Amino acid sequence: MADFTVKDIQKLRQDGGVGMMDAKKALTDADGDFEQAYELLRERGQAKMAKRADREANEGVVGSYLHFQNDRPVVGVLAELACETDFVAKSDEFRRAADDIAMHVSWANPKWVTRDDVDPDEADKERELIARQAAAEGKPESVIERIVDGKIKSWYADNVLYDQVFVNAERFDGAVGDMVAALAAKMGENISVRRVARVAVGD
Repeated sequence: MADFTVKDIQKLRQDGGVGMMDAKKALTDADGDFEQAYELLRERGQAKMAKRADREANEGVVGSYLHFQNDRPVVGVLAELACETDFVAKSDEFRRAADDIAMHVSWANPKWVTRDDVDPDEADKERELIARQAAAEGKPESVIERIVDGKIKSWYADNVLYDQVFVNAERFDGAVGDMVAALAAKMGENISVRRVARVAVGD
């Protein structure tokens, strides 16, 4: 029998944004290994997300954030967080998540929301640049492709909202996309960031 406690279940439930039974099953399947159980939840959560992705998400809220400097607002962000029902849209947790995402955008300033939004030409140019740099450094042809794959992930993490690590680790320790997925799993709805707008003094 797997060795884990009620506290382990509660922590996994909170970290994974899932129900108690889902957390218990993941820990059982992982033989009590917390990290493996969390990965199982992520895999299963993504599967559930794929099933929900076809459902319409026509409700939601617009989160907002103002960053002040010397008592004056210098950065403002609006972030539209979409969901399926007004019941979820009206919840405090959902509204707080929208505001948290707006706060994150004020600091991280992503160019795109998801990888699907990335300009393919720009991504191709970045790949070519990385490959040329690796070749100029004398890297063997056999490893250049792996170098490109590794560095392009870092480029996505710099420029794509869902790939960026959320700025407040006390609130959520992981990427923004994982945070949205955890919220969707917890609420049982198709939830996504539809768009963001950032305005900064001097831009």
